[in-house]
Amino acid sequence: MRCVAPDTTIPLPLPRQPVTPKAKKDPNATPMMAQYRAIKREHPDALLFYRMGDFYEMFWDDAKDAARLLGITLTSRNKGDSAIPMAGVPVKAADTYLVKLIRAGQRVAICEQVQDPREAKGLVERRVVRVVTAGTLTEEEVLEGGEPNFLAAVSFAKDRVGLAWLELSTGSFLVSECRPERVEDELLRIDPAEILLPEGEVPESWANREGRLVPGLDAAIHYLPAFDWNPNEAAKDLCEFFRVRSLEGFGLELEGMPAAIGSAGALIRYVKETQRTNVSHIRRLEVFQRGNRMALDRATRQSLELVRTQREGDRAGSLLATLDRTLTPMGARLLRERILVPYIDRGTIERTQQGVAEIVEHSGLRARLREELSRIQDLERLSSRLTTGRANARDVISLCTSLEHIPELIAGLTETQSVVLTELGRNTDPLADLAQRIRARLVQDPPTALKEGGLIRTGFDPELDELRSIGKEGKQWMARFEAGEAERTGIANLRVGYNRVFGYFIEVPRSTAESMVPTSYVRKQTVKNAERYVTPELKEFETKVLKSEELSREMEYNHFVALREELAAEVHRILDTANAIAELDVITGLAEKAVEAAWCRPTLSDDRTLVIRDGRHPVLESTLRSLEPFVPNDTELSPPEHSLTLITGPNMAGKSTYIRQVALIALLAQIGSFVPAREAEIGIVDRVFTRVGAADDISRGSSTFMVEMMETANILNNATERSLVILDEVGRGTSTYDGLSLAWAICEALHDRIGCRTLFATHYHEITELADNKPGIHNAHVAVREWNDEIVFVHRIQPGSTDKSYGIHVAKLAGIPHDILDRSQVILERLENEATRHDLGTQTRAPRQLDLFRPPKTDHVAEALRELEPDRMTPIEALLKLKELREQLD
Repeated sequence: MRCVAPDTTIPLPLPRQPVTPKAKKDPNATPMMAQYRAIKREHPDALLFYRMGDFYEMFWDDAKDAARLLGITLTSRNKGDSAIPMAGVPVKAADTYLVKLIRAGQRVAICEQVQDPREAKGLVERRVVRVVTAGTLTEEEVLEGGEPNFLAAVSFAKDRVGLAWLELSTGSFLVSECRPERVEDELLRIDPAEILLPEGEVPESWANREGRLVPGLDAAIHYLPAFDWNPNEAAKDLCEFFRVRSLEGFGLELEGMPAAIGSAGALIRYVKETQRTNVSHIRRLEVFQRGNRMALDRATRQSLELVRTQREGDRAGSLLATLDRTLTPMGARLLRERILVPYIDRGTIERTQQGVAEIVEHSGLRARLREELSRIQDLERLSSRLTTGRANARDVISLCTSLEHIPELIAGLTETQSVVLTELGRNTDPLADLAQRIRARLVQDPPTALKEGGLIRTGFDPELDELRSIGKEGKQWMARFEAGEAERTGIANLRVGYNRVFGYFIEVPRSTAESMVPTSYVRKQTVKNAERYVTPELKEFETKVLKSEELSREMEYNHFVALREELAAEVHRILDTANAIAELDVITGLAEKAVEAAWCRPTLSDDRTLVIRDGRHPVLESTLRSLEPFVPNDTELSPPEHSLTLITGPNMAGKSTYIRQVALIALLAQIGSFVPAREAEIGIVDRVFTRVGAADDISRGSSTFMVEMMETANILNNATERSLVILDEVGRGTSTYDGLSLAWAICEALHDRIGCRTLFATHYHEITELADNKPGIHNAHVAVREWNDEIVFVHRIQPGSTDKSYGIHVAKLAGIPHDILDRSQVILERLENEATRHDLGTQTRAPRQLDLFRPPKTDHVAEALRELEPDRMTPIEALLKLKELREQLD
């Protein structure tokens, strides 16, 4: 029993306090991940390429998306509950992965280390140096040389749409305004890779459209805040960017083109925000002059297959692919532009045409110029790489090699006679000083890496040469040191080596007796069969060599950067020369094609004559050459005496080919090209319109017939007397009565109201009656030979009409089963017989088709008969009345 003193108190036991466990440290809450998250918050809509050594790493959702889109391995940082999805791509192969992501509709923010790790106290500073988007790609390796890569901006006013489009890799920057109904055609012509739009200010017709913004246009869409499009602020930004006081020098006025200025301002802000580097190769803002260029709508570009085929969307098989004999990427892009927007100014066209003719006539000059052009690379895109600081040493050597061929080009033009060629020879800057500057500084075959040395020529910088000599002498020193140590120690197989981790070392085989290793050797590393050591002498040598190598690499890099900046300061000269070379390339390419295909020089006139002798389709002629000869045909349109030709004949006989070839010949003539014909006289065409083929537009809820009628309405509302219109089977998408009536009325409108040059191919043989009443309408047909129930297409266009379509014969050629063909023939014969009996007045069960286009002579006779009252007429009165009605019928 415990004894307790009376004055002693026993404290009550205290309640047990809960023990708070130490918080688990989040293994991912590191400074590096905090840095990553902060940078990612600034670019939530882009995949973040976060530079870590030789890789760009991605984490969380970015890693999952990249792994799925690129087919790369998805790993994780850490394990268990704290695992973070992670994926990466090598820096050296980044361009390949970038292209895949951009084509998948992604944007990529490139986050680089912007601090030397040796100077960093803790975490290396990183920063996004560029945001890569579909419209801002500049890498020559991933862009099509002959295709532009436009970034476009579109703003909407009450009755105008402002357009701005920039080719960042070349610096070409244009603006225009158009009517709202023209904007889709303009965008399809520009064919941008990316479109910028103002938030909340897009028309409902676009805002509610799912999928592609413009049907037929595969472009990424990005929205910018509405205040970025304010014309007043945009004008200030543009003046600051171009370092001018006013935009009037570019032909722009705030009062005249506010929507275009707003779009240009928003676009240039976007470029500055995404590129975060110098873009001074964007030298000017050009107003797209529609006045001397031909506007071609979407239907015309597609049906004539100017730059891509209608079905597959390929370049092969298009007019561009057939015509293109350019040798430089700049020339290829210029040719493409001219095909899409030909000239309508006779003087401008003939200027090019004269140059083409002179080079056609002088084969030696043509061969000499083309030989030099073939050695010139993409000066425009090389220039953009210079100004953005992305050009490596091989890019600069490519520039130099190209520049060295320019003086020979200029020399070849000294004795030319045509205005365009003499001006090109006189005004082109040879840029010899830039080529000399590059040659004096860079080696012939530099590496792609800029910080590993091997860039600068020996003799350019004596100090650099001295540093390099230390490295060269080091090899000799090492050989002497190794031999001396082997002799001094008696270790015959001693060797001196180097690796990047441990530096220089003396390696002694492990089998060597311990007593043979000098005490001055300090052990540094143990490997499988040897021990590695260092000595004070070797350490001193290492410091000297490594320091010299580091200094020489740094000096080489600085020399290269200085050269790149010097060249960037001269980029305006390079771009002016690039433009001249592109022009010369187009002219020599057109001449090469003219000689190759035996094309003729067309005569241009200001009247509305269009005469072609032995014209051929430029594309089909080249594709069919190995199979069968192309059948040439004549064309003659000379309003008002002959403004419209109605062409009848069976399918597959060549009606569509014929009318297309006429349109293509006119377009070729108006870019200054020779044309596939024996001779041609082309009265300048202000626009070419086509309505060819059948297609629906599901994205806009339009049936085949609706598309046909919309395209035809566009022609009727916009064609002028100077236009060329080709129509194929208009009205076939609805019932016979409706279609025939529409086709008839459309022909009348084109002839009577517009008076334009028109080729109208049709199966409605009834329409050929128009030629009897309209002096400017003439009939033509495609000749067909019949033999033993077979038909032979001779593809020859002849005067006069035909009343047979040979549809069943064509179906037989297409492979329709014989039982169906036989049944069709029976039905056709019955219908034709019934039609004949109708004409004879014989009643049949089938109703007779009304003759819609002749006066209804029997209507008033029938009405007069109904009004007769025979019971009140004498026999003689009845006979006289019957004679009168008979005479009316006759």
